[in-house]
Amino acid sequence: QVQLVESGGGLVQAGGSLRLSCAASGLTFSRYTMGWFRQVSGKEREFVAAISRSGSTTYYADSVKGRFTISRDNAKNTVYLQMNSLKPEDTAIYYCAADFNTVWLATKSSDYDYWGQGTQVTVSS
Repeated sequence: QVQLVESGGGLVQAGGSLRLSCAASGLTFSRYTMGWFRQVSGKEREFVAAISRSGSTTYYADSVKGRFTISRDNAKNTVYLQMNSLKPEDTAIYYCAADFNTVWLATKSSDYDYWGQGTQVTVSS
C-alpha cells in the first residue's frame, strides 16, 4: 500500500521559513517524479514544484520561484520543500504527490498517481 505522509506545516510570520517533508512508503521511490501542490479552500489545487527521479532537474511555479526549493533523498524515500520569504498568499494546504508515468516534470494534478493527506501552512501578516 502506497503512503505519502507530509509533515512540517504550521504557523509562521510573513518573511519566515518552513521546511515540509514527505515520507513515501510502499513504492520504489526513485522511479517516481515527485511534486508539491497547494490548495486553498474553494480553489483548484495549484502546482508548486516538481523534481525528477534522480533529483537533477526541478521546476517551479512562477509564484514561488526564487523562494522555494524542492529536493529529495532517495535513500530516505523523502522529498522536501524548503519555503523561504513566506507571504500570506502562500497560506494553503500543501500536498506531495508521486508520478510514475510522465517522462518530463508534470505540472497537472491529474498526471500524479498518489497523494498525501496534506499539511497546513499558515502565513500571518
